[in-house]
Amino acid sequence: MIAGQAESAWACAACFGKSDSPMAQGMNMGIFTLLLVVLSVLIGIAVFFAYIIRRAALLEAAANASRVNEPASAPAEPAGVPEAHSI
Repeated sequence: MIAGQAESAWACAACFGKSDSPMAQGMNMGIFTLLLVVLSVLIGIAVFFAYIIRRAALLEAAANASRVNEPASAPAEPAGVPEAHSI
């Protein structure tokens, strides 16, 4: 009963509706700071995956280019099958 009468139990300026108080401005800056942190982490994750995708595409292009430049070899004969000789 006594705790309900204490001034410290009343709502703060931000919750009570006085939005121009320093406490409300501080809470707004805290919210914006947390949004900035979350946004920077999400951007970092997106940049990382873009880097991985780009690197994979470059490696695949390099692998395809090396295959194109290799000389074509004759297909191998299956093992155990004798060659047909004409007499």
